[in-house]
Amino acid sequence: MNSTGTGVDTTTQKRMVLGAVCLAALAMPLSFTGPAVALPAIAQNLGSSAIALSWVTNAFMLSFGSCLMAAGALADQFGRKRLFVGGVAVFALTALTASAAPNIVWLDVLRAAQGVAGAAAFSGGAAALAQEFDGSARTRAFSLLGTTFGVGLAFGPILAGFMIQHFGWRSVFLSVTVISTFALVFGARCMRESRDPDAVGLDWPGAISFTAALTLFTYAVLLAPDSGWTSIPVVLLLVGSVASMVAFVMVENRVRRPMLDLSLFRYPRFIGVQFLAAAPAYSYVVLQVLLPIRFIGIEGYSAVEAGRMMILLSAPMLVVPMLAGILTRWVSAGLISGVGLLICAGGLVWLAQCAPGQPADVLALPMLLIGFGISLPWGLMDGLAVSVVPKERAGMATGIFSTTRVAGEGIALAIVGALLAGLAESALRTTPSANSSPALPEAAHWLAMGEVPHATSLLPGTHHEALVYAYGEAFHILLYILATITVVSAGMVFGFLSQSKLPHLADPEPDAQSAVG
Repeated sequence: MNSTGTGVDTTTQKRMVLGAVCLAALAMPLSFTGPAVALPAIAQNLGSSAIALSWVTNAFMLSFGSCLMAAGALADQFGRKRLFVGGVAVFALTALTASAAPNIVWLDVLRAAQGVAGAAAFSGGAAALAQEFDGSARTRAFSLLGTTFGVGLAFGPILAGFMIQHFGWRSVFLSVTVISTFALVFGARCMRESRDPDAVGLDWPGAISFTAALTLFTYAVLLAPDSGWTSIPVVLLLVGSVASMVAFVMVENRVRRPMLDLSLFRYPRFIGVQFLAAAPAYSYVVLQVLLPIRFIGIEGYSAVEAGRMMILLSAPMLVVPMLAGILTRWVSAGLISGVGLLICAGGLVWLAQCAPGQPADVLALPMLLIGFGISLPWGLMDGLAVSVVPKERAGMATGIFSTTRVAGEGIALAIVGALLAGLAESALRTTPSANSSPALPEAAHWLAMGEVPHATSLLPGTHHEALVYAYGEAFHILLYILATITVVSAGMVFGFLSQSKLPHLADPEPDAQSAVG
């Protein structure tokens, strides 16, 4: 590792670098949860199709997830500080521009660009922290980074709700700009430059084919509710996605330094870690989008009230991961993670019993249970990703794990949204006035987005109560499906990781110890 720069290696500098990366990390969940709360307001202001509105959240998550591995390679080649500072700068600029987006197409494009910038900032910042801290000080630094993500998830919805109600949905992006600007200033002043002297550049064919595979698959899933799974456009998109993924595998098997080392999948426990990485997407992350839509569009909550409700889901993130870390002294991290997923599945089944129109306190306990359950593995997953492969493969393992987690979240959003629309269409077919309408698929898609007035305009003979009832039935079945996926994931975690413990940590250097102690 080569380091350059004039910064003095002091405790204060280390803390400021940590602060810069944590501020950037705080802006990222706000960029996910904030627009999710703002979707109903964006729909009213900018209009457009249900698919275009879905891309407001999906474009960010998809581009973020698909570019993480490529961003890590670029950080090694061109410098961790350079990539972090550049990524945060573009992240802030795209958020600022998104606040003035004139239409939904521009907003979606800017969200995709923001995801790419977020991947650069995250990869560069995480790599910089790994250079600044050693031993247990490094563990505490990354734990603080994870806690910052938890804070963003917990308080992002209520901040977004307050901003939307008082200043409009565009202010959500302005708040992200402000936080990112502070991260940029601290990072530019205090972060030292470092790079990998053995880096050979980016695997462009691998990066392009991987991104193409995810993008084509996601677009096919988003298009399916309106066009049908057997329609020519959807089939062509799915075929293109499969072809791109095959090309990606072929490329990675041939290049000297692959972006994704497929040989890691020879380790059974590494496969178990990938199931653990994907599990929160279906048990928790999708609810960060679906529940604000339900609360505002179906239940009639204000944006602030919806934000307050969402705290119930994310508040356990502030405490429970630390408790899980303490429990690892006596119980394996893999066992704790599996138990957490089972608790989360129980919360999903409980929430499934809560039809639209129930008092808020009826929803509170199952939401808290889901948040508690998913918080148990949340703070242990990254450590497990490193522990299940040989030490010299830890960097690559962490990159694959992060990509599986974030890209899986983008795919999960698309799949679950399509499922909800399909289930809503099936429920509406029991209503004679809706069953005979050629606009039923489109109306069901809008209903899944919480746009009851729009669905009513497409199905003029269908009463508001019938639409809300159909949504409730669809949401009920969807939660059972998500609970089933979570139970299966828990089974895979128990099978592959029940004996897996977090890696042993060496004693830190004195100055590194004090920097985060």
